[in-house]
Amino acid sequence: MEFGISYPARPDAWKDLVVAEENGFTHAWFYDSQMLYSDVYVCMAMAAERTKRIKLATGVAIPSNRIEPVTAHSIATINLLAPGRTILGVGTGFTGRNTMGLPPVPLERLRSYVETVRKLLRGEEVLYREGKRERWIRFLHQDHGYINLKDPIPIHIAADGEKALELAGEIGDGWMTVMADAARFRHKFDAVKKGAARAGRSVAKLPTTMLTTGCVLRDGESITSPRVIGRVGPVAIVMMHSLWEQSAVSAGLQGPLLKLWERYRDDYVANMKTPADRRYLEIHEGHLIYMRPGEEKFIDENLVGMTLTGRGEDIIARLKSLEAEGLKQIAIQVVNDGREMIEEFGREVIAKY
Repeated sequence: MEFGISYPARPDAWKDLVVAEENGFTHAWFYDSQMLYSDVYVCMAMAAERTKRIKLATGVAIPSNRIEPVTAHSIATINLLAPGRTILGVGTGFTGRNTMGLPPVPLERLRSYVETVRKLLRGEEVLYREGKRERWIRFLHQDHGYINLKDPIPIHIAADGEKALELAGEIGDGWMTVMADAARFRHKFDAVKKGAARAGRSVAKLPTTMLTTGCVLRDGESITSPRVIGRVGPVAIVMMHSLWEQSAVSAGLQGPLLKLWERYRDDYVANMKTPADRRYLEIHEGHLIYMRPGEEKFIDENLVGMTLTGRGEDIIARLKSLEAEGLKQIAIQVVNDGREMIEEFGREVIAKY
């Protein structure tokens, strides 16, 4: 099992990544959400200059945010600073789209985007389309110290919906998903395998990554202790945001979580001050960074249970069951007091895995 750290992109993330590198973390994923966080490539560049081994990745870039040659040159510039330890994660968009009131980009757009970016990163000429115009393009200064195309840049696909999962298996160099139990992960991975089989590909060595957050419990703590809720709450509450958006991230949820969502919808969302046609501006405020006043009362054992929270040995047992189903990497998001969080996982989980 590999261990990653994930971050809402901010320029000083490198300070925690240096500590993460020392504590056994192998990857760093930076969220690309322009209405919420800092520029993802600026943050990756600063981390590239100050780290030595940890792999740096977008988690994830969205086709509508940048045209293909811009994304390709940006990630290839990071690859110049961190040769051979750069990954391009791509997806249809969650907050990068929702915070502007827009839906995810269509899967066919994602497919064509990945194909074009991949060819550019191979140094090939590609037919680029802008409206009715079609023009051949390629990087003109590939060997003059501006970008690095010599070290391959894998493209990982973020997917949770059935069709997106199949597409990840069909065209992805890796697959990313959100936290799930072993049974749910197996169901998702089956869809990835289906897409891979259709394309004549094997998933035996396909990198698979699960994004979550978590907290290593201390003596006397439960999963709803104040420190734990403060640590995982900003990520856990995003499941409520996802349900409001009817996102594939929360597809298939039922039982207590749906009842919790109904209470969140009726007692919290219904009382928001933002007009209904602009409510997406309020629902995502604090997204993955902090909880808005009143949201903490919706963080219960069911919601915390969806994160990687527990005693060190219990976390390891959960990861072992996921690894048996094909998971190769878990990525833990830093929320607050990141250094302590990193060191706890390094000491109680990574070192003992």
